[in-house]
Amino acid sequence: MDSTRQSKIAKLIQKELAEIFLGDGIPVYDCMITVTQTKVTPDLSLARSYLSIFNSEDNNKVMKAIRKNTKDIRYRLAQKVKHQLRVIPQLDFFIDDSLDYLENIENLLKS
Repeated sequence: MDSTRQSKIAKLIQKELAEIFLGDGIPVYDCMITVTQTKVTPDLSLARSYLSIFNSEDNNKVMKAIRKNTKDIRYRLAQKVKHQLRVIPQLDFFIDDSLDYLENIENLLKS
């Protein structure tokens, strides 16, 4: 169970990461990236973000590019939240495949 502080920081990081991927327009990604969920560890040192990737031919290629640019993304995040957080957590990104799972379940139920 997350504490109130963890939840607030997770929502803040999720919102700012979404703005970074959407608004700042890092040119490496030629697709739409949505931050679906962010979880922060109890010691606030690690933030795990789950990303949903649309309009991409190869999601793994996009994730490799994101992981390669994690330092830059963390720096941009630090610039946005430097007045709210004392220490910026390390970022870890995962593909959120819940929509694919849901689509698979729907197809199984239809057949």
